[in-house]
Amino acid sequence: GQAFKKVGAKKKFTSDIIKGIIMFDTFIVEPIFNLLIFIYSIIPGSDFGVSLILFTILIRIALYPLLKKQLHQVKLTKSMQPELERIKRESNGNKQIEGVKTMELYKKLGINPFLSIGILLIQFPIFIALFRVVRIFIDNRDQIGEYTYGFLQNMPVIKRVIENPDDFNQMLFGFVDMTKHAITNNPFVINWAIFVLVIISAITQYIMSKQTSPTTNKSKKVSEIMKEAAEGKEANQSEMNAAVSQTMIKYMPIMMFFIMLSFPAALALYYTTSNVVAVIQQHFLLKKGEEEIEKAVDNLPNGKKVDGGGKKATAKAREKQAREAKL
Repeated sequence: GQAFKKVGAKKKFTSDIIKGIIMFDTFIVEPIFNLLIFIYSIIPGSDFGVSLILFTILIRIALYPLLKKQLHQVKLTKSMQPELERIKRESNGNKQIEGVKTMELYKKLGINPFLSIGILLIQFPIFIALFRVVRIFIDNRDQIGEYTYGFLQNMPVIKRVIENPDDFNQMLFGFVDMTKHAITNNPFVINWAIFVLVIISAITQYIMSKQTSPTTNKSKKVSEIMKEAAEGKEANQSEMNAAVSQTMIKYMPIMMFFIMLSFPAALALYYTTSNVVAVIQQHFLLKKGEEEIEKAVDNLPNGKKVDGGGKKATAKAREKQAREAKL
């Protein structure tokens, strides 16, 4: 009986995986595939690389509202750093009180600590789906007709590709093959155009992360904090968060560099374009909304306004100080 139950459980598990793959293909892979091949069919020269660039820009535009909200919270978080230091001092080392007060401050300013991963959670399945789409164009071009929506199949360019898959133009500007890798099977032969693209992807990853990194006076490294903890000193959460953030900013581009080396140029182009557009969007968004930030931080619990690295009393705070002095 137990054996039959185990067999049944394995079959159900396998069935669930198959259903999940089918749903992923239907709701994510196929829409991305059809949007990409539609763009490919309407641009002059039917350039796959240019299609990828335009596709990526459309994705970043679609994510703009979420990015705007996220960066608004990034600016608020940077502005409230002195307030967090005040909470830390007033808590006198009591981590529970410090945590409660910090969450109250987040709630007061409307900050959601988990919003920062929102774009990542959306982008990750897009990246995975795009990898599958690229594999279709590289290894399974005979399946292009199966993935193409019916109302697109009669478009001249798409119809020609379905009938003659080898007619698909997999190049960028006619000389960079989007299906190739930066490092070839011969380690002494490098596709320099793709290799430069991978380097740019790492550089833009660093710039993008640096733009949204929290400003803090803490300069300790993770190793220093761990060493102090080993000596019996209680680790400060804000110091640890800042150290981890700075470490990720430094090492994430290196990690992505080696990951992109193992992917076809099409994915490196998508990642690089996405980073470049994100850097531009973040540059302008982080300069906007100063009045909204000022209004939000005016509502801090202690009646003070935080501005960058310092604090200055508002009219409400000065009035309170005057009443206390009179008493």
